[in-house]
Amino acid sequence: MSMFRRSFIATCAGTALALSAGAVMAAGKEVKLGYALPQTSHYGAGANGWSQAIEKSLGGKFSFKQFPASALGGERELIEGLQLGTVEAAIVSTGALSNFVNEVGVVDIPFLFRDTAHARAVLDGKFGQDLLAKFQQRGLVALAWGEQGFRHLTNNKHAVKSVADMKGLKIRVTENPVHITAFRTLGASPTPMSWPEVISALQQGTIDGQENPISVLASTKLWEVQKHLTLTAHVYAPVVFIMSPSFWGGLSDAEKAAFTQGAKSGAAASRAFVDAVEKKGVEEAKSHGMQVVDKVDQAAFRTALEPAYQQYAKKFGQKTLDTIANVK
Repeated sequence: MSMFRRSFIATCAGTALALSAGAVMAAGKEVKLGYALPQTSHYGAGANGWSQAIEKSLGGKFSFKQFPASALGGERELIEGLQLGTVEAAIVSTGALSNFVNEVGVVDIPFLFRDTAHARAVLDGKFGQDLLAKFQQRGLVALAWGEQGFRHLTNNKHAVKSVADMKGLKIRVTENPVHITAFRTLGASPTPMSWPEVISALQQGTIDGQENPISVLASTKLWEVQKHLTLTAHVYAPVVFIMSPSFWGGLSDAEKAAFTQGAKSGAAASRAFVDAVEKKGVEEAKSHGMQVVDKVDQAAFRTALEPAYQQYAKKFGQKTLDTIANVK
């Protein structure tokens, strides 16, 4: 091979490598972001808010690739992926998280929060921020609290108007010990199940119902597989914006600050989505034929849950519960 030809080939190869590297640089470093529901949901609103904030603040250095609708697996698999470093980012509910970070289960206690304003004040304040810091001990980097809203009950058996109506209902719950204890105490038959399995289980009658915020009901069109909706507002449901420690460790301090601020922007977007859907979601459910019980006697439910509250106080500490209750 002539010297000229070798030089020409080397130059072409170098140019190709440079172009390839330039293409990667232009696209930005990929950040895989997974979550359970469609991109049109509050999860998607949070994901869009997060990714847009990062791409704007860091000038295209990072490119988010979203995997909605459990494309990377259920929430347990997502969390494990974060720990292993196969997933860079995720937005997940506290349902599965309490199996990884035990302390987070406290926010799932029924009727713990007076209203949405109280819940947001707790999570955005010292208690909530201290709770996020505990995630690092479990191989996770938690950046912000987003929102799903208050959870309500749906089922195919009958209208639930009182505690007595709960008896024997097979209710899908998250893989969360706090939720399981609550529904068992109320006389229902709680069935832990990953979200990707829920719709088919409802269609097949394996379970009678489930419980989720209006944001989930609307984004997944649960009225197609459920007849009755009861606005129990029994548990406030946040989501957490989380990153993989291995990815986080490779970021500069400035990039970490940008990702944290971006997560807060995504959290705000998820809350705005929930605020909007809460107003119209119930009416949409009614328009699709769901029978809606607008109100239940929450005091009666709290009384029935007293044995569970004793367990929660023992597990999380009465002082912790009082701290949350006393936030204004």
